[in-house]
Amino acid sequence: MDAREKFLYLSKSDGASLDKDGEVEDARQADAGMPVSYVSAGGRKIPVLKTLLTSACERDCAYCPFRAGRDGRRVSFKPEEFASISSEMCRRGLAEGLLLSSGIAGGSVSTQDRLLATARLLRKKEKFRGYLHLKLMPGAEKDQILEAMTLADRVSVNLEAPGERYLHKLAPHKKFREELFETLRKADEIRRSVDPRDYGRNRWPSLVTQFVVGAAGEEDEALLSWSERLLKDLRVTRVYFSAFRPIPGTPLAEHQPESPERTRRLYRAFFLLRDYGFSLDELPWDERGNLLPDDPKEAWAKKHLSEAPVEINEASREELLRIPGIGRIRAELLIRARRESRIERLEQLRALGMPAGKMAPYILLNGRRPVHQLELF
Repeated sequence: MDAREKFLYLSKSDGASLDKDGEVEDARQADAGMPVSYVSAGGRKIPVLKTLLTSACERDCAYCPFRAGRDGRRVSFKPEEFASISSEMCRRGLAEGLLLSSGIAGGSVSTQDRLLATARLLRKKEKFRGYLHLKLMPGAEKDQILEAMTLADRVSVNLEAPGERYLHKLAPHKKFREELFETLRKADEIRRSVDPRDYGRNRWPSLVTQFVVGAAGEEDEALLSWSERLLKDLRVTRVYFSAFRPIPGTPLAEHQPESPERTRRLYRAFFLLRDYGFSLDELPWDERGNLLPDDPKEAWAKKHLSEAPVEINEASREELLRIPGIGRIRAELLIRARRESRIERLEQLRALGMPAGKMAPYILLNGRRPVHQLELF
């Protein structure tokens, strides 16, 4: 294979699309046939090329197309080769950034060294100034994590499952606390204790992680409990939820795929925890510890606001964020608008671009419930 064929193969290998690395928000084919993903960074969506340094891996994760022992072609880049072709693709306008991961070959420390050598060549030899998401290998050493953070815009290590019990079903030779959680903790410790300006940076890169959803029998409550802990204790920017898809030739090949609707509910609940002031016990659970099928914010509002609606003209920002249809931007818009005049009619909300019909069952306008058309179903 030439370098371009390697890049294409490692980006598409087995149709896995590297979703296990999270961060896929949208995808398309670039003109050169390369799969391009879009990620949010710096307030905008950036086209990113996602690939591996090698598809060889000594770990035997039950869900992974690159697991040890599975038949399949193994392809690898040398750091110099990868840095050259990927930076050239970005110069040609195929993407503005890179997500670089790798199978583990020769141990986590050696693999991390190769990833760092590649990132170093990208930044210093190729003068690549685009977005770089660099994976941290399980059990990476602290000085390796520090160097990765001086080179990347985002770093991550995938927890894969919410705790040791579930992880053993997915990756029996990975250690949840000693390898995965500890690597995240070291990255956060660096962010708390080391001044980024000492390394020529204005701020440290964001820190994210990912869970595989639906392969280990885990409950939503377990996934979101860990997510809440990561937000509070490690200041993780985002948790990604990747719906399990069976891969032929793996131990979970006959396992049912997970519904994307479940991951959508998990994302909605995660953003309630991260951005809207909700706590875990406020989310709508069924008796098994899974989220109810309704939108979690709407389910909470039906229970708590239907009989105690929020006065739009007096509510705090935090109270406004609890109303279905209102996010951070709309909350600020409402606060500014009511400084100019009191809001008395749904038409005023519609004029501001608000989903007035969705909000109406949960609000008061000048002390009165607004008249609105009820939904038929």
